[in-house]
Amino acid sequence: MKLALLVANRGFFPSSVIEATYGDMRSAAEKAGIELLTIDSGLVKYDAVETTQEGMVYHDFLDRHRGEYDGVIISLPNFGDENGIKAALRDVNVPVLLQAYPDEIGKMDFAHRRDAFCGKLGLCSVFKQMGFRFTSGKPFVMHPLSADFEKELNDFTAICRVVKKMRYMRLGVFGARTTAFKSVRYDEGAMERVGIDTESYDLTAIMEKYEATDARGEGAAWFREKLTATGDYRDAPDYALDSLSRLGAALLDIIRGDRLDGIAIRCWSELQHMLHIAPCALLGIYNSLGIPAACETDASNALMMVAMNAASGQPTGCLDINNNYGTDPEKAILFHCGPLPVELMVKPGHIEEHLMFTKTQGENCSWGVNVGHIKPGEITIAGGRTENGEVHYFVESAEITDDPIENGYFGTPGVMKMAGLQDKLFSMQEEGFRHHAIITPGNHVRQVEEALSKYLGYRRIKL
Repeated sequence: MKLALLVANRGFFPSSVIEATYGDMRSAAEKAGIELLTIDSGLVKYDAVETTQEGMVYHDFLDRHRGEYDGVIISLPNFGDENGIKAALRDVNVPVLLQAYPDEIGKMDFAHRRDAFCGKLGLCSVFKQMGFRFTSGKPFVMHPLSADFEKELNDFTAICRVVKKMRYMRLGVFGARTTAFKSVRYDEGAMERVGIDTESYDLTAIMEKYEATDARGEGAAWFREKLTATGDYRDAPDYALDSLSRLGAALLDIIRGDRLDGIAIRCWSELQHMLHIAPCALLGIYNSLGIPAACETDASNALMMVAMNAASGQPTGCLDINNNYGTDPEKAILFHCGPLPVELMVKPGHIEEHLMFTKTQGENCSWGVNVGHIKPGEITIAGGRTENGEVHYFVESAEITDDPIENGYFGTPGVMKMAGLQDKLFSMQEEGFRHHAIITPGNHVRQVEEALSKYLGYRRIKL
């Protein structure tokens, strides 16, 4: 991650703070694992931007390095000058973080007072007039070496990752919409307007690729190793591991060849009729690899998986919001058949048949369900949809508890606890969100919302 640094100045305030600002910011960036791009020394007075002319010099500097940096930090060590900043950033197309130094009690005389607090308010007013988008957190002023700014910088880099990943994203949809679920319908045009390029693949093409894949070849062998590391196949027939490995290698070849950032797949019922497998365990592996993969051709939620993966830097999973948990109004059971990455499970799962398919098709029709339990801990949960030419989403924080789920419950479940759950479920039903939701570990609500709504043009529906 590389961020450009713009240090602002106001001439009648102490310029001695400029050099210290560079040192503070370099230390903060190094701690966060960030590379800083700074203006060449001597191009502007004090290596800081004050006047409109200096802002134009900085603008040209950014222009020469366009494509190298993922975001811009504006640092106000003193009041700053809005004209120089305005000229410097007039056509910037990456997220911008605004940081202002706090004043210190005991250093409020004319020689030491910064007034960055006031300067930030003035600059924000100008940004509002311009319609300029920027990121700024709480508290209002932060020292670069403070714990508050450490969190702010980590949040901002996550926002930059999401914007970079999704501004020009390629989504692969393998197979037609799952026939029984009209709820997963989506609008490719709406996705295109926010930068999502959707590629559709017929299952016949997938099967041709599968047939051409050697079960003992390098690609299939690699998947066999991954599959056996994330699930116990001792009760599965020999053909299941071979078929899953071949399909995994065939799909990965398409993903890499066509540079897909995420996928959604028609996972039933053709794969059961033709290959006698369920691709759940494969989806878990793709998610572990950082290739977000949604089942049941849920393309709208596949793009949310990409966003959540970029925000958290951790795998994601697509689940059903499936059952009430007794009479507790703030708890519900999340579940899916078994497509979770092992990182979101308590431990590697047990490979089983899909009971819903054996009920209708008989035994040995659907091996590949990775059965286990969702790992407890704080999560972010989100969902996406398209409507009226827009991409809408919700994102909330929640927790996976360690509450027990009775023996005999099929698939990979976990109990979710969310404050105000009943009101949020009511909002979901009124807004038409589907039964699927995406989870990732930790609380990343702010990063997802800022990236999608502020910088990319999605609309958040607050539940």
